[in-house]
Amino acid sequence: MAADHTDAAPRAGVLRQVVLSSRPLSWINTAYPFAAAYVLTTGRVDALFVVGTLFFLIPYNLLMYGVNDVFDYESDMRNPRKGGVEGALLDPRVHRAVIGWGVGLSAVFVVAMLVLGGTEEPWSWVVLAISLFAVLAYSVPGLRFKERPFLDSATSSTHFVSPAVYALVVAGATFTPQLIAILVAFFLWGMASHAFGAVQDVVPDREGGIASIATWFGAARTVRLAIVFWALGGVLMLATEWPGPLAALLVLPYIVSAAPFWSVTDADSATANRGWRHFLAINFVVGFLVTMLLIWWSFIRG
Repeated sequence: MAADHTDAAPRAGVLRQVVLSSRPLSWINTAYPFAAAYVLTTGRVDALFVVGTLFFLIPYNLLMYGVNDVFDYESDMRNPRKGGVEGALLDPRVHRAVIGWGVGLSAVFVVAMLVLGGTEEPWSWVVLAISLFAVLAYSVPGLRFKERPFLDSATSSTHFVSPAVYALVVAGATFTPQLIAILVAFFLWGMASHAFGAVQDVVPDREGGIASIATWFGAARTVRLAIVFWALGGVLMLATEWPGPLAALLVLPYIVSAAPFWSVTDADSATANRGWRHFLAINFVVGFLVTMLLIWWSFIRG
C-alpha cells in the first residue's frame, strides 16, 4: 500500500502540471465561441455540440498552451510572469507527458467531431484543419509563428475565432455581410488582445532572442495598435443587426485598461502586466454581457 501511495504522488504532480499548462482560466475563451455559434445556428444541443464544446474547452487548450510551454521553456525561465495562471513553468520531466496528453486527447475528439459532423459540410474539415495548424504553428520549431511579428497576433486570434467559424460552417450557416462583420470584429479583438499581452514581455523576449509584434513595434506603438484594433472592432459591430451595435460599447473597457500604457517605454513595459490582469478580469464581465446580447438577439429573431 505504501508503494502505491508513493507512486500516486508523482502521478498527481504530473497531472497537476498537465492541467496547469492548459491555462484553465482561458478554457472558456475557446469553448464559448464554438458553443454559442453552434447553438445560435442550429437551435439545438446535440452530440456534436457536446463533443465540440468539450474539445475546445480542454484538449484544444492543452494542445495549444501545453505545446507552447514545452517549446518556450528556456525563455519562460527568464520570465517572472510564468509559473501561475498566466503560464505554466513546466518541469522538463513532464514535457513529454504534456505533449502526449495534448495530442492524444485532441486526436480522439477530432475524430469524433469529424464523424459526427459528417460529410455534408466538407469545408468544416478545412476550417478545423486550419484551426489545428494555427495551434501548432504558433509554437513548434520550424514554424514558430509566435516569433514572426504581426503574424503572431494573427495566428493567436485564429486560435479564438476558428472555433466559432468551425461551428458556423459545420452547422451550415449562411455567411451574410453582418455575420462576416462580427467575425472580423472578433478577429480584431483577438489581434488586439495578443498584441497588448505581448507588451509586458518585451524585455524577457528580447533577452531570450524571441521576436514578437511588441519587440518589433516597441511597447508604446504596440499598445496604440491594440487600441486601434479594439476600436475598429467596435466600429464594425455598428453594422450588425440590433442589438449587435450595443456590443460596440464592450470594447471600451479594454481600451480603458490599455490607455494608461499609451506611452510606456520598452524598459518599463513589464508594468503593462497591471493592464493585462485587468484584461483577464474584463473578459469575464464582457463575456457575460455578450451572452445577454445573444439571448436578446435570439428572442428577437425567434
